[in-house]
Amino acid sequence: MDPLTLFALANGAVSAVKAGCKLYKDIKSAAGDVKDVLKDLDDQFAKIHKDKPATVEQKNDLIRKKNEVRELNRKANNNEHTNVYKEIGEQLGAYYDNYYKCQAIFEEEEKRAKTEAYHGDDSLGKRALNRVLMRKQLEQMGIELREIMVYQSPPELGALWTEVEEMMKQMGKEQKVLIAREIEQHRREEKRKQARKEELARQFAIGVIIIFAIFALMFMTMYVIDLRQERFPDLGNCVMPKGSWLYHKWTSTIWAKCS
Repeated sequence: MDPLTLFALANGAVSAVKAGCKLYKDIKSAAGDVKDVLKDLDDQFAKIHKDKPATVEQKNDLIRKKNEVRELNRKANNNEHTNVYKEIGEQLGAYYDNYYKCQAIFEEEEKRAKTEAYHGDDSLGKRALNRVLMRKQLEQMGIELREIMVYQSPPELGALWTEVEEMMKQMGKEQKVLIAREIEQHRREEKRKQARKEELARQFAIGVIIIFAIFALMFMTMYVIDLRQERFPDLGNCVMPKGSWLYHKWTSTIWAKCS
């Protein structure tokens, strides 16, 4: 699990919760008789443009706002705010899920930094700084969500925040244990893979050395035979010198060709 990916997922969940809270609040405020709301928009528009006629763009903007009110009222009458409420809860849970996963990974990295040598591309200082910055940003996201849901939204969203927060605290503790176990398992698997690679590299090196030694031995043998033929031609051109018991043994094989 990459902390940057988890951070991006948490950030996306926060954006979804913010948008959901705004939509939920708009739907709730549009519930009831929409005629009064539309009349209020018309009255405000007429008051603003009493002395100066409205432009086509301003009139279109009024039409757009009135259509938004009608659409929100339709959603309110169809109880669509219930679906929005559910989506807010799911996205809030996603934020906390990724938040606690990041925290667990950070804690494991800090533990490893105290007991293991670091061999990554980034410096230890840079990695530590990234952890601090992401922690602060994640915590700030939580503060913003609490402010929006508890103090700027209908009471039921504040209650939802409290329920999800309490539930995710317990789940966060469980996540720490599970993630620590998963990271340890991943580290062991990486060590096994690295050991396997090193073993294969060692075997390959040994094989290359053996092949090189065989060719070197063959070259030296041919060199010795050529040198012997040059100095002692009467001993023949076999690997084994003529007249020795090894020569008779050698020439008895079907693949030995000597003279």
